Amino acid sequence: MGASQSSQTRLFIKGGRIVNDDYAYNADIYIEDGVIKQVGTNLIVPGGSRTIEAKGKLIMPGGIDPHTHMQLPFMGTTAVDDFYHGTKAALAGGTTMIIDFVIPQRGQSLIEAYDKWREWADAKVCCDYGLHMGLSWWSDKVAAEMETLVKEKGINSFKMFMAYKGSFMLNDGDLYQVMKRCREIGAIAQIHAENGDLVAEKAAEIINQGITGPEGHLLSRPEELEAEATYRAITMASQANCPVYITKVMSKSSADVIADARKKGKVVFGEPIAAGLGTDGSHYFNKCWRHAAAHVLSPPLRPDPTTPDYLMDLLANNDLQLVGTDNCTFNADQKALGKDDFRKIPNGVNGVEDRMSVLWEKGVASGKMDPCRFVAVTSTNAAKIFNIYPRKGRIAVGSDADIIIWDKDATRVISAKSHHHACDFNIFEGMTCHGVPHTVIAGGRIVVDEEGLHITQGVGQFIPTPPESQFAYGRIKEREKARKPQAIEREQYAGPVTSVTEQTDPGEPINANKVHNNPITDNDQFHCRPTTSSGGRHMQDSSFSLSGAQIDDKQQKKQGTRVSQPPGGTSSRLW
Repeated sequence: MGASQSSQTRLFIKGGRIVNDDYAYNADIYIEDGVIKQVGTNLIVPGGSRTIEAKGKLIMPGGIDPHTHMQLPFMGTTAVDDFYHGTKAALAGGTTMIIDFVIPQRGQSLIEAYDKWREWADAKVCCDYGLHMGLSWWSDKVAAEMETLVKEKGINSFKMFMAYKGSFMLNDGDLYQVMKRCREIGAIAQIHAENGDLVAEKAAEIINQGITGPEGHLLSRPEELEAEATYRAITMASQANCPVYITKVMSKSSADVIADARKKGKVVFGEPIAAGLGTDGSHYFNKCWRHAAAHVLSPPLRPDPTTPDYLMDLLANNDLQLVGTDNCTFNADQKALGKDDFRKIPNGVNGVEDRMSVLWEKGVASGKMDPCRFVAVTSTNAAKIFNIYPRKGRIAVGSDADIIIWDKDATRVISAKSHHHACDFNIFEGMTCHGVPHTVIAGGRIVVDEEGLHITQGVGQFIPTPPESQFAYGRIKEREKARKPQAIEREQYAGPVTSVTEQTDPGEPINANKVHNNPITDNDQFHCRPTTSSGGRHMQDSSFSLSGAQIDDKQQKKQGTRVSQPPGGTSSRLW
C-alpha cells in the first residue's frame, strides 16, 4: 500500500478530549479502513498514517439526524434538497448520518416505495443513511409488507400521520392496528401528532374569515390540537404495548404530555427539531409574505417566545430524548403555490446543516446541558432507539469512524448565502453560533477540514436498522408478560336466570305509548300513568300535560266528603 493510499485509510487523532454520552476523557484515536481500531494514550500506530492534531478540541461521535425528507414529492412539488445536497449540507455541519422517510402514496406498495427511495439515495448520498417507512393506508397487504421490510430490508420504524386529512391521515382504528403490528414485529411506531379532523375544520373557518396568508397556518393549528393528539397517540400505544416515538414536538403542552407519560412509565420518546429550538412562530406575522411562508411547517412553530427555551430545558433533562430537523426545503417559487391559500403552501424548512451548531449555542453555550448530553441528543440516543448502537453514536473500538472534532470556541454566522443547501432561505438567518466542526470524518474519510469540504457523491452506505431495539423494547417484553390479562377461575353460576320478554333496539326512539302501555286519546300530547284502584295518584309520576288535561279526566270521580274534624286536628281557615 502506497503512502498516499495509507493516509486515506489510516488516521491518527491526537491530543483531544473524547466526549461520549456517558463520560469524557483525554485520549487518542487510531482509525483504519473506516473503523476505530484503538482508543487510548501512547498508541502505537502504523507508518503512513495521517495525523490530525485535536489539542484543545472535543472529539465526539458524528451527528445522526433521525428526521429528514430529501427530494420528497409533496403538495404538488418536490423538496429541492435531494440526497446529494442534503447529505452534503449535513456533513458540513457535523452530521454524518441521516435517517430519511419513505412516504408511499395511498394504496402504493411499501416495497415499491422503498425500492424507489433506495434508488434515489444510493447514487447520491455523501454519508451513511437509514430509512423509516411512512404509512398512508392500512390493509392486510400493508401488514404483510411491514414484516418483509423488517426482516429483509432493514427497516425498524413506521410513521403514521394523525394530520393531512385526505392524503396521509389514518383514523384511530387503523393507528391502533398498525401499533399492534409494530409490536408483533419488534418495530417502533412513529407519530405525527395533530388532530387532523379539527385542523381541517379550523383551516376552512380561517379561510372563510378572509385570512389566506401564512398566519392562517398557525391559527388553524393551535397547540391544543397537537397536545390532544399526542396524548391520544400515547394512550393507543400503551394499549398496544408498543414503544411510540412522537416526531416534531413543537409546543410546551405536547412536550408536557410526553414528560408526564414517561413519569408514569410509558415507553415514549419525544423529538423536538432544530427549528423549534432555534426560532419561534412570530415569523408567521411578518409583513413579508415570502419570509412568513418560508417558516411554514406542521406542526407549526409556536408564537410563544419562551417555547424554544422550555423545550431545551426538557431536552436537557431527558423529558425529551433527541433532536431531528424535518429537513424538507422548498424555494420561494414553490412556497408561492399557496400565495392565495395558506393550505397550499408546501410544508418544510431547513435544518440538517445547522442542527449541531444551533443545539450547541442554545443548549451547551447557554449552560442548559453539558457536552455529554449534547452527544446523547444529537447522536447516541438516535443510535440506541433505532438499534445501530454502538456501531454508530459512540467513540469506541469497533465503532464506525464517524467522528467530529469540535471547536467549542469558534463561532459562525448562519446565512443562506453561505449554507450548502439547495434552498434560497435559511430560517436561522443571522444567528451567531458558538461551536463549529473543525474536522469531520465520515466512514474513515476526512470530509471537512481547514481547506473546506471534500465530498464524494454516492459513497455513503445504507445502514439497516434491526428490530427489537433494547433501548425501546427492554421493558416491553417483560411488561407484556407481567400485564397479560388472566381469566378468573370460579365456580359456574347455577342459580336462576331471568327470561327476556322483549329485545329492543338500543337505537330505537322511545315510544311513550309502548312505555306506558296506554294509548293517548283525543288531543292529548302527553300523558301519565292512570290513578290507582283506590282513586289516588302515583306520587312519583308526573301528571303534567301541555294541554292541562289528565289521562283519567273522563273517568267518573268518587264523591268527596268534607270532614270538619279530620284526624290530626283542624287547620285554620277563612271560610
